[in-house]
Amino acid sequence: MEEKDMSPQPENKMGVMPINRLLVSMSVPIMLSMLVQALYNIVDSVYVSHISENALNAVSLAFPVQNLMIAVATGTGVGINALLSKSLGQKNFKRANLTASNGMFLAVCSYILFAVAGGLFSRQFFLMQTDVAEIVDSGAIYTLICTVGSLGVFIQITLERLLQSTGKTLYSMITQMAGALTNIIFDPIFIFTCGMGVAGAAVATTLGQIVACVLSYYFNAKKNTEITLTFRGFRPDWGIIRRIYSVGLPSIAMASIGSVMTFCLNKILIAFTTTATAVLGAYFKLQSFVFMPIFGMNNGMVPIVAYNFGAKKPERMMSTIKLSILYAMCIMLAGAAAFQSCAGPLLRIFEASDYMLEIGIPALRTISIHFVFAGFCIVSSSTFQALGHGVLSLIISLVRQLAVLLPAAWLLSLSGRLELVWWAFPIAEVVSLAMCAAFLRYVYRKEILPMRG
Repeated sequence: MEEKDMSPQPENKMGVMPINRLLVSMSVPIMLSMLVQALYNIVDSVYVSHISENALNAVSLAFPVQNLMIAVATGTGVGINALLSKSLGQKNFKRANLTASNGMFLAVCSYILFAVAGGLFSRQFFLMQTDVAEIVDSGAIYTLICTVGSLGVFIQITLERLLQSTGKTLYSMITQMAGALTNIIFDPIFIFTCGMGVAGAAVATTLGQIVACVLSYYFNAKKNTEITLTFRGFRPDWGIIRRIYSVGLPSIAMASIGSVMTFCLNKILIAFTTTATAVLGAYFKLQSFVFMPIFGMNNGMVPIVAYNFGAKKPERMMSTIKLSILYAMCIMLAGAAAFQSCAGPLLRIFEASDYMLEIGIPALRTISIHFVFAGFCIVSSSTFQALGHGVLSLIISLVRQLAVLLPAAWLLSLSGRLELVWWAFPIAEVVSLAMCAAFLRYVYRKEILPMRG
């Protein structure tokens, strides 16, 4: 990228704009783009479900790997975002630029790691879960394509975090929507017209990521005047990398735990029937319509909190956190209502058989009970990350998913009643709620209260 004008910058809008308007203007574009992402995630599965239930199972069982890639990319992005926003709040533009270039370096390193692992272990990963040949064959090729072709997603997410850190979330929305629409358009072409089946869904996904990546680079080069991204004479700055990962690693670990949880839960469910894993896969696709807007709002909230933390403006921080919690709980209430009242129609989107409906409707209704609690917990975890206490988010995630949810699911499975296993989700969320409330009080007293004098 060419050098940009580095004359003194005016006060960033994150330090002066009214909080409600700022949060809405920062979050809504990301929320809309993530809703589109949720749409193309579900479109993948909908098209694949028309092939067979085993094809849907293959994509569902590949979800932990895809989730792990996103976890590494977004977790690193959280660290980049927090350090960038804090540096900009402190008017330290040199450190902001170094953070950006080192973030790109980490994105490339992450890609190499997943490409090698996917090339070597995709088939073994599926053999660990099932011996159904159709699921193993389809799932292995799907995972191989998604990992080897994942450079786009790592670069895209990093570049979008640079845009978000400077408040330019509109451009982030455009890139994500362009990628999602590319996926949606090419899914049926590759899957059915070209006769590629499950592999076609993976190719369409990677193509969408590449399109979004190219657009993100363009917007950073032409529109992001607060950051200069250059690799002339680049050397990794291990001090910057350490700061990025001090926030990012807990976030990566937290999201990665979700992959472990999903993998283990699939193992518990498949002992009942492969249809149960298809239900879980369908649930994860459907719930993204509820959770993605919350994550999008968090992506808008984190730089606001981090910026005002660096600028020592506690009132703006508290207003942002409170509003985010309120909006998150409203969204979650609407999502819970939809799952309770429309479980059957939602499952029919995936060509659900009568048996899949029989076990899936109570599953969706039971799991969705935890949605309202989850809204508060998600915003709380993002607050901890923005204030440099990402380890608290990690502790909560570890306890919720590994210490409570999985053991509860396993113990309930011993009853031999599949419908009881789904109650592990609400049980785990109640524990998470109590921990989030306690940790939020601790962070307030440690970081925010001293600023108020």
